[in-house]
Order: sequence, then structure tokens, then C-alpha cells
Amino acid sequence: MHRRELAGFLDALLEASRFRDYCPNGLQVEGRPTIRRIVSGVTASEALIRAAVAARADALLVHHGYFWRGEDPRVVGTRRTRLKRLLDQDLNLFAYHLPLDVHPEFGNNAQLARVLGWRVDGRFGEDGLGCWCDLDRPSGAASLASRLARRLGRRPLAVGATARTVRRVAWCTGAAQDLLEQAIDAGADAFVSGEISERTTHLAREAGVVYLAAGHHATERYGVQALAAHVAGHFGLEHRFVDDPNPA
Repeated sequence: MHRRELAGFLDALLEASRFRDYCPNGLQVEGRPTIRRIVSGVTASEALIRAAVAARADALLVHHGYFWRGEDPRVVGTRRTRLKRLLDQDLNLFAYHLPLDVHPEFGNNAQLARVLGWRVDGRFGEDGLGCWCDLDRPSGAASLASRLARRLGRRPLAVGATARTVRRVAWCTGAAQDLLEQAIDAGADAFVSGEISERTTHLAREAGVVYLAAGHHATERYGVQALAAHVAGHFGLEHRFVDDPNPA
């Protein structure tokens, strides 16, 4: 398929134009016009680019791309290295940030719910970024942490009222620790995200809720895989997901 066709399909599917994001969504680096093979991954690191080149990919589809608001715009250092490799190899880079977090089927939050066996009973936050569900059976915070560890392959850091029973759990992948107050307003007993800030511990303790930091990378591995698999199946393309491990 042509690069323009893929860009148009992804932009429309994810409704990319409706989001006020911290980076451009869609085609970020233009490569060869014809796309037959896609490599997907969480972040467009140099290691992921090398893997895409080794796989003879025509396009790289990621959640974390480039050109973030507030970054130094100069093409120097690691930025130069990454961009040079993409351009030298004529490799297209597609990146979707908030649109991929929010999508009700292929989004990071929807796919994390699938991995953990949760429904999406409701949403909160701008653009419905956060999700919540009422558990079929109440769970202790320790049991909830163990479930996350088994499913994600990473033990979460649990803070706050870790002895309480959890009946309603809320979640938002990545660096969504500052949605904790909105999760509390949505009635959550526990909130799962990727990262944790110093202030998050105090808020969780004082509000009497559990906060579980399960890893930015670990919570965001699933959306881009589901999206790329859907695109590949729809258009008859080859697809491979490459996991560039990251403990954060």
C-alpha cells in the first residue's frame, strides 16, 4: 500500500486531529512510498530502528515518537543519530500518542484492560483518557499487585492505603500519575498507572486509596501491537512487534 493511504487510514481510525497533544501525531518521518512490512514498538529508540532495519521494514509504528513540545529542536546528538538512520534507510516513522491511549479498541488503556481481564465501565479525565471498572469480586491491594506482576512481568510499586479492599479500580497507562485525583473523584479505591511522582504517595495516603505504579513501558506495550496487527490484517501487510525492554 502507499504511504499516504496508510497515514490516512491511521489518522481517521484514531481521530488524530481532535487531540491537543504534546507532539505531532501521524507520519513524523517520511520514507519510501510503498509499504509491505511494518515493525511496531513502544518507543522509536535507536535499538528499535535498528531492529526495524534488520527486519527489512518499510514503516515503523510507535506510541512514543519525536518532536515533543518543549524539547530542544536541534538535530544533534542522539536525535541526529536516530533521524539519520531513518532517513538513510528510507524508513517511514508513524507515531500516535494520546490518540493511541484513548482508542476504545486498540488503545493502550483498552488493551491493558484486556490483558488484566477488566471491563471498561466508565471513563474520566480530558478526552476520556482514564478508565475504571467495578471488580466482579473485591480484591485486596496485594492480590491486585500480584495480578499486575503476573500479567505484565513486572512487580508494581504500591503506595497509599495498601491494606484496604479494592472494589473499583481505575487506570491510565504511562505517565498519568496526576490523574489520581480525578480517579478518586470517579470513586476508585485503587489507581493503576505507569509512573509515580513524589507527591503521588502523599495524595494516595491522605485520600485513603491505593496507587500502583506498574511501569510506563510495561503498561503501554499492548496498544501499538493491537493497532499494527489490525492494520496488517486489514491490508494484507507483514507485521512484527519488537519489544525494546525498559524497566521504567
